[in-house]
Amino acid sequence: MKTFLICVCVCSCLVSSPALSDDAPGDDNQGTVLLEDHFDREEMDQGKEQVGNDWGTNSKSRAQGVKQVDLVDGAMHITRADLADHGVSVTHEVAFQDAVIQLRFKLGPKDDLGINIADMNEKSVHAGHICMAKMTTSHVEMHDLKTGRMELKTHERSQANTLSAVDKTRLSETTKRMKYKLSLNEWHDLEVKVVGDKISVAIDGKAVGEFQSPGIGHPTKSRLRLTVNKSAWVDDVKVTKLK
Repeated sequence: MKTFLICVCVCSCLVSSPALSDDAPGDDNQGTVLLEDHFDREEMDQGKEQVGNDWGTNSKSRAQGVKQVDLVDGAMHITRADLADHGVSVTHEVAFQDAVIQLRFKLGPKDDLGINIADMNEKSVHAGHICMAKMTTSHVEMHDLKTGRMELKTHERSQANTLSAVDKTRLSETTKRMKYKLSLNEWHDLEVKVVGDKISVAIDGKAVGEFQSPGIGHPTKSRLRLTVNKSAWVDDVKVTKLK
């Protein structure tokens, strides 16, 4: 009889312990979804750049209106036009302090993809740049742009090729670069997390690295930019606000 009672108690405890769900408090990505897009649509006019869902691009100002973003087979294909005087920037307004940015991406030889976070009301930096994670086929970079190369005076000196030794030291301290070999022309899962003054990157579920720097902790971020200097494929974008 005693053995039977013990078994009942143990079974009861096992049954009554709830399994953790995706929305459990222990989930690091729990928060408010600000943006989710799977690009499962088509342009009304194939000859025009019509990304939709409130996405914007810099094609009009930087590529004389040439189409640089195309919706193909349920994904977004970004390609810099030959006549463009700047890399492609595909933008969406999102407001957060801390967030997780998730997407799938695919790169070919010499391609890159930047996850650039900006605050367009911050006038101490060029074009609102706050921080960025950049993926290439051979390495990953993380940047504090606010106190680094996009700080207004520093950017001006860089453009004029008059950076001082102090500038160069600060630029090296506000950037972290790690080797990472990415398989070409295959889809990869990306997660970029910004929490406080730290940015971290994971690819295909594995941590690549993290970087801590004061500018990353800028309290108001308002714009997501997907930046491309040659070409990249992007799909399944999700931005979850943590704070």
